Amino acid sequence: MDYEITAIKAQKRNQKRVNVYLDGEYAFGVSRIVAAWLEVGQRISDEKITQLKSEDGREIAYQQALKFLSYRPRSEAEVRQNLLSHKYPNEDITFTLERLRQNKLVDDVRFAQAWVENRVDLRPRGIRALEYELRNKGITQDIIDQSLNGLDEQLLANSAARQRAPRWEHLEPSDFKTKMHAYLSRRGFNYSIAREATDHAWIEIHGIEDKL
Repeated sequence: MDYEITAIKAQKRNQKRVNVYLDGEYAFGVSRIVAAWLEVGQRISDEKITQLKSEDGREIAYQQALKFLSYRPRSEAEVRQNLLSHKYPNEDITFTLERLRQNKLVDDVRFAQAWVENRVDLRPRGIRALEYELRNKGITQDIIDQSLNGLDEQLLANSAARQRAPRWEHLEPSDFKTKMHAYLSRRGFNYSIAREATDHAWIEIHGIEDKL
């Protein structure tokens, strides 16, 4: 059955969407993007209406993904989980993720590399801790291995200790050592690496003669 489009009106609460009227009565609402080709006086079938509603569902899911990505970079798994939490159908989520990939808005390789670089520069972690964080973001093991390849864990530990050392430079050696070991351990560094980083930090502050 065919219907005549008798009006297309912007929604009062959302100017990005329009209400479509068929044969003088409200029929459905869709985004402006989906409705771009519609015109008053045009005739559309039930099949076309179903297609429009399907395209609209996908567009809504895509816009939700863009909003989620606007706050910070996300992994594919994070985007998928966000869309699932908003109850979007699996087919719309799959379509959205593919569209995001094509537009280079999600890229797990780039995401993992940026995550590691950020940690290395600002909040150094041990390789075990970095691997755990990336796995929690839904990154595959192959990409994790690629992103962590070439990292020097001792240098990471030294950097972490150097950043924290000024806070405890006034402490006695034993207290400094205890606090720094605990701090580095919480960041995923093993005992031997933490010990060397602790000594290195102490020497930088107090000089070689005061090695722990």
